[in-house]
Amino acid sequence: MGLIDQLLSGDRRALARAISIVEHGGDDARKVLVRIYPHTGHAHVVGVTGAPGAGKSTLVNEFALEIRRRERTVAIIAVDPTSPFTGGAILGDRIRMQPLGGDPGVFVRSMASRGQLGGIARATADVVKVFDAAGFDLVVVETVGAGQAEVEIAREAHSTIVVEVPGSGDDVQAIKAGILEIADLFVVNKADREGADKAQRQLRMMMGLGESPREGWTVPILPAVATRSEGIATIVDALERHWRYLHESGEFAERERGRVVRELHMILQNMALDLIRARAPHEQREELIERIQARTVDPYTAAEELLRDVLGVVGPT
Repeated sequence: MGLIDQLLSGDRRALARAISIVEHGGDDARKVLVRIYPHTGHAHVVGVTGAPGAGKSTLVNEFALEIRRRERTVAIIAVDPTSPFTGGAILGDRIRMQPLGGDPGVFVRSMASRGQLGGIARATADVVKVFDAAGFDLVVVETVGAGQAEVEIAREAHSTIVVEVPGSGDDVQAIKAGILEIADLFVVNKADREGADKAQRQLRMMMGLGESPREGWTVPILPAVATRSEGIATIVDALERHWRYLHESGEFAERERGRVVRELHMILQNMALDLIRARAPHEQREELIERIQARTVDPYTAAEELLRDVLGVVGPT
C-alpha cells in the first residue's frame, strides 16, 4: 500500500510523512497534493488568532478536548515562532498541548512561521489539505500571535476566532488591521481578570461602529477562562452554529471560491517565476536587475521583456 493510500486509510505515520513532504515543497509535495486533492473539502477549518499572551494555546487545548467529548476528530496546526538559530519551530505550543497526547482522534503539528507575515507558515494551507484528506472533522490553525498582521488566517479558515484579553490595550488594537472584519467569533479569555466586562463592552461598541452585521450572523463575544475550562463548550456551540450558517447562507461556497481563486493565482505566479528562472540565462536576469537599479528601464518593462523572451508572451498593456 502506497503512502497516499495509507494516509487515506487513517495511518498516522503516513500522515506525518505526508506533512513533512508537503512542508518541504518541491515536486514530491506537488505529487502528494495532486493525489489527495479529490479527497479534500470536508473539514471545518478554524483559525485562532490574537495578540501574544492571550492564552491561545490553552484555549485550543481545551477546545480540542471538548471536540473529542463530542466524538469528533481534530487536527491542530500550531504555527510557532521560528528559531533564529535553526530556522525550525520553537515548539512551545506542542509542549503546552501535551494533555492531548495519546489520543488517536487528535493530531498536533508544530510549524515554523519562518518569518512569514500574517502569523501563518507558507505551507499551512497545504498541510490543512493533508489533514482534510486524512478525514479529520476539524482542522484548527493557531497563529503565531504577531499582533496586527494576523488577518491572513481569515483567508484560509472557514471560521476565525479572535482572542482578546482584558487590560492589555486590545481595545485599540482591535480597531486596526481589519481585526473586526475577520472575526467570526470573539473570545475574551482570562475573563476572571478585572476589566473583562469592560473588554466585552468595548468590543460590542466597536462592532456597532463598524459595518452592519452579516446577514444572518451576528458575531458573538464570548467570555472564557481556558485554564479552568470555563466557557469552552459555549465556544464550540457557537462554532457549530457558524458552520451551519456558512452552508445555509451560501457564504461557504463564496468563501471557497475566493480561496480557490487566490490559490490558483499564487500557483500561476510561482510557476511563471520558476519557468523564467529555469529558462532565462542568469546573465540576462542580472543585466535586467542592473538596468532597473540604474533607472535605465522600469521594472514593468523589464518584466515584459522577460515574459516575451522566455515565455513568448507579452504582459498586459
